[in-house]
Amino acid sequence: MKKPTTRDLILAALFVALGLLLPVMFHAIGAGPVMLPMHIPVLLCGFICGWQYGAICGLIVPLLSSVITGMPPIFPTAPAMMCELCAYGALTGLLYRKQGRNVYLSLIGAMLGGRLVSGLANALFMGVAGKPYGLAAFLTGAFATALPGIALQLIVIPLLVLALQRAGLIEGRVREERKVA
Repeated sequence: MKKPTTRDLILAALFVALGLLLPVMFHAIGAGPVMLPMHIPVLLCGFICGWQYGAICGLIVPLLSSVITGMPPIFPTAPAMMCELCAYGALTGLLYRKQGRNVYLSLIGAMLGGRLVSGLANALFMGVAGKPYGLAAFLTGAFATALPGIALQLIVIPLLVLALQRAGLIEGRVREERKVA
């Protein structure tokens, strides 16, 4: 793990707090399961703080949310979401650095990888709970029901990351181009 910085620790804590707050706000209007508000802070944490912080944020947020608010249910949903969001946070951080800081490729790769992890984790935990979980349930939950949330993530996250790059607050293609010029 890279050496922790005060900046990264504070930002990761902020993303954990947002991961707890956003779902409450979205659930208040009945849009939680469709808009995937818990995913946004975790994905951003991976981009901004790196894969280690993104992974930890992804593990902590669903567990804390489950304990504090009862959502997601502690079993089998919370452990499956912990695996999924851990993958999102880790993959955004890793892919962002490996893909030449390409926001879109990193985000899409992380979203696909996280959904694969989600399917495997749900199959495991639902099986342990004695609940049916098959390909149709996976495709419905990961893609059909989540389509508005996927669209929101594909619009909002790149805009935020690119704005932070332009402001020089995080490294990225925009900031690196300024250094060269």
